[in-house]
Amino acid sequence: MKLSPFAWASLMAVLVASSAQAGEWRSLFNGKDLTGWQPYVSFQPETNAHDLVSKHTPRGINNDPKQVFTVVDGLLRVSGEEWGGLTSQEEFGAFHLKFEVKWGEKKWPPRLDAPRDSGLLYFAVGPEGAQSRHWLRSHEFQVQEGDSGDYHSLDGVIIDVHGTDTNIGDWKFYAYDPKAPLRKDIAARVLKRGLYEKPSGEWDTMEVIADGDTLIHKVNGHEVFRGFNSRHKVDGKYVPLNRGKLQIQSEGAETFYRNIQIKALDKPASAY
Repeated sequence: MKLSPFAWASLMAVLVASSAQAGEWRSLFNGKDLTGWQPYVSFQPETNAHDLVSKHTPRGINNDPKQVFTVVDGLLRVSGEEWGGLTSQEEFGAFHLKFEVKWGEKKWPPRLDAPRDSGLLYFAVGPEGAQSRHWLRSHEFQVQEGDSGDYHSLDGVIIDVHGTDTNIGDWKFYAYDPKAPLRKDIAARVLKRGLYEKPSGEWDTMEVIADGDTLIHKVNGHEVFRGFNSRHKVDGKYVPLNRGKLQIQSEGAETFYRNIQIKALDKPASAY
């Protein structure tokens, strides 16, 4: 097929732009307002059990009267009072994301006696509130005191992971161990490996490196989790899940975020 000079120039412009974006960091938060993000607020639940049906109706998109998501002194503040998520308007495929996070002082029922909790969701797809009416279908990089870097499956997304069985009471899930057998078809919590968080109130640097084939979580430069083969069920069939939005959780604790940056991968995530 022979391209016209105009078509050839347009194609080259696209290729050059794509090449320029690969490997170059760009900011997703301007420190001034929520440009590029959209708040979804659900409600303040009575209990911490995500599988219980609540009597409350979610507030919905762009309805945030209690200012759960705001910008304070150049920082993204998530109050935690009502649950929900701040969703990126842009979708991302193969990416390297890094962000800094620290805890505030406020905690809210029903998590007054629980560890402070938030989270970064990625490859997030579908309708808001798909998981427990609070969050999108997605993979979760857990941000929680003592547990940051854990993996959670939201709304049934599936991975494979090297791991061992573990539990808290009757709650059965997995612990990441790169030397353990590969466990397939996992839609559950997977504990991260190692503890690299700083004391509460100090800034932690978190990273997600993901392309669908491989998912990597890092805490302060240390790899703590690696999963494989991201997928989800669509119309009764499992299909790859390798592109989607980001979502920052509100889940009962005041949390601050800054320096949220992303770049397109210039090599497979498995090479990291």
